[in-house]
Amino acid sequence: MHRAPHQRSRSRHLRRHGPAMALAAGALAASLLGGGTTPAAATPTPDQPGPQRVHPATTLSLPSPPGSAGVKVLVFHASATDESPTVDAGIAAIERIGRTGPAEGRFRTEASADASVFTSAARLGTYNAVVFLTGGGDVLDPEQEASLEAYMEAGGGFLGIHDAARTEPYSDWFTGLVGARPAKSPADVQRAVVEVGDRRHPATASLPLEWKRPDRWFNWARNPSGQVHTVARVRELTYRPGEGANGWDHPVSWCRDYDGGRSFYTAMGGTVSSFDETDFRAHLRGALQWTTRLSRADCKATIDANYTAERVTKPNQPGQSDQIGEPHGLVVAPDGRVLYIGRGGGDAGAPVVTDWNSPDVGKGQGQIHVYDPKTGKVTLAGALTVFGNKGGGDELVKVEEGLVGIELDPRFEQNGWVYLHYTPHSRINRDTQTGERRVSRFTLDLATDKLDLGSEKVLLSWPVQIHSCCHAGGGMTWDSKGNLYIATGDNNSSRFSDGYSGNNPEPRYKGLSFADARRTAGNTHNLNGKILRVHPEPDGSYTLPAGNLFTGEEPDEGGGRTRGEIYVMGVRNPARIFVDKSTDVLYAGWVGPDAGEPSTTWGPAKYDTFAAITRAGNHGWPYCMGNKQPYRDRNLPDPAKPLGWYDCDHPKNESPNNDGLVNLPPVTGNTIWYSPQGGGPDYPRDAAGVPSYRTSEQKLLLPWLKGGGQATMNGPVYRYDAASAGPGAWPAYWDGKWFVGDFYDGDQPRHAVLTDPKTVGRGGLPVHAESLKKIIPVGADGIRNLMDWKFAPDGSLYVLDYGRGFFTSDAKSALWHITYQGGAATPAASALARRAAR
Repeated sequence: MHRAPHQRSRSRHLRRHGPAMALAAGALAASLLGGGTTPAAATPTPDQPGPQRVHPATTLSLPSPPGSAGVKVLVFHASATDESPTVDAGIAAIERIGRTGPAEGRFRTEASADASVFTSAARLGTYNAVVFLTGGGDVLDPEQEASLEAYMEAGGGFLGIHDAARTEPYSDWFTGLVGARPAKSPADVQRAVVEVGDRRHPATASLPLEWKRPDRWFNWARNPSGQVHTVARVRELTYRPGEGANGWDHPVSWCRDYDGGRSFYTAMGGTVSSFDETDFRAHLRGALQWTTRLSRADCKATIDANYTAERVTKPNQPGQSDQIGEPHGLVVAPDGRVLYIGRGGGDAGAPVVTDWNSPDVGKGQGQIHVYDPKTGKVTLAGALTVFGNKGGGDELVKVEEGLVGIELDPRFEQNGWVYLHYTPHSRINRDTQTGERRVSRFTLDLATDKLDLGSEKVLLSWPVQIHSCCHAGGGMTWDSKGNLYIATGDNNSSRFSDGYSGNNPEPRYKGLSFADARRTAGNTHNLNGKILRVHPEPDGSYTLPAGNLFTGEEPDEGGGRTRGEIYVMGVRNPARIFVDKSTDVLYAGWVGPDAGEPSTTWGPAKYDTFAAITRAGNHGWPYCMGNKQPYRDRNLPDPAKPLGWYDCDHPKNESPNNDGLVNLPPVTGNTIWYSPQGGGPDYPRDAAGVPSYRTSEQKLLLPWLKGGGQATMNGPVYRYDAASAGPGAWPAYWDGKWFVGDFYDGDQPRHAVLTDPKTVGRGGLPVHAESLKKIIPVGADGIRNLMDWKFAPDGSLYVLDYGRGFFTSDAKSALWHITYQGGAATPAASALARRAAR
């Protein structure tokens, strides 16, 4: 290592900028040396800018890109204060990184505090990357900063460590280079969890998903997320962030392509011991691999401006549904065509019949449209006459039945088979107010995009009550073995249990209970409130795959009390489900009940739920919610009086409306749950495991989301496929991330999350989440009411916006297309320092 001596004293450096600069830098020095926070004068924010520097023109002539195959790194460590004790440790760590590991990744290190290196083309042009291990303050004069800017414009690399974010506080350009400036921050060293969200960048690919380490943690004057590509965040729940806290989205390391070069910054490295950590050195090694041009990486994937959201359907022509029905689901064919369905509510001017004496009560049109991205044309493929158009209003008036699900056969390109999940109007009984739900197979003419309604083969059907709304479910998906999953709602009224467990056995119509989800979701002999799994056969029948929750032939309790189609029981309204075919993990979301807050008498508030499901099981409803939080039982003769708490590990269905097993499978905890109070509510529990349900004792385990008006819309797990990726494909960064959303666009989720393979499916919480609200735009002119979302084979994303009215379609009902325009990883393959590097 060559370490140049300090050629200028601190006092000369301060005098160069005059008394005001010296005073500001002195205040900064006191702050840094005392371990406190950066004063506003030393770290200007956009609201309180400091004096801005005007760069002189530079005549520096640099190679483009700087450096060579004999890779060399400059560690610049000047400071406006006394030198930080981390400098020697940092230099030693970077030297060690450079001389160890595979030969093709090694480099030479030079360290200097002499800022004149930046005005010497003969020196600056030889460095593949420059590391700022600075202690903060104003350390470059205008000419030197202009030369650093010219270095980046030529394609240089920059790595800033910790206090580098306090360097050059009067420079907008340097603020852009590092990405953010510290605000008021805790001065002490604290152990915290770092969430490592980028599993591909060389700086983070080898790190733990949850990285526990001590450091000094900066808060940011302005959160850079969306303007930079964040590769890691610090979890504020795990330490004391102080009054300048940034919340759940607290970036700690990020990168970006900047001014022609590559910039990486980490706020970690604020302690000497950081540089002795194997994982932290691996973090720096990966950052240096990218900044020195030894490897390529994508530092664009989460920058909002790199995504384009385009509405691809127009408003319907008056009195027609030429573009879209009441949006309710979509699926993308292998050739890129998008098939999407309308539930049953038509144009706002269409007649709505609510009188049960009329033979047309609830009659609607469940429409199937096809959008062809090659032509931009929309075709109305066909319409089913469904029970599903009674408009809005009371739960004893409105319905959520209709055309509620669509899937394509795995061999759709050869056979044109389309599976539709719907409630045929022809099968309703107006006297008993019951109907039939079915999943049928139809054939689509692949040349004309027209559905042959006469080709129907009924795969599976079951009875539903239609006297009272709600919860039809409807989602369908395939696994890698050709098994079809069918999500069914609990077909149960929310109205008669004060918004808590839907377990009131009393309300009936013509002898059929419609407010007791123990008759449906909690019943092992009923197909409602379930996720079914069957294997369709070519003749239109189905067989039962091994591994379902029941075989249908259990001898328990006398036999005849189970259905072999059930894979998951205890779900309320699973409208959207998805199987990641690379793992065959099932992802599902369902809407919760209506209680706005928890009750010490009845149990949890409304929890909307997402679950990653790795095996057949019971997910709790209406006995338990969230992470096995029980409800209170009620029973005749007075359902308003509570009985005991349900036992989530040994649930019993003792409802008078149950014709299945009394002794149920144990409840499996869910992955994500949220209420109006926030995400992942949890409480202290008594000796029997019953939570206190006192909001004053509530802990929110998932601070990145909350509800209010809420309706889960589970999304896909993205899988990047380089062979099929089109020009608008989302980048590989998103590979393996699970997209979870909500119908509403306020504080509710619209996020991509990572789960830990070691805990997924067993109630393990997500380990990382990031917002998609700037990428999938919210708001009146955006996608306000997210109804469904799926990735196309080309890697682009399609999203259905329900519109602004219920039980109808309107001018905002639309299909949207979200594409990525950020370009390839950097540097270009031709610009790698060593062509053999990968």
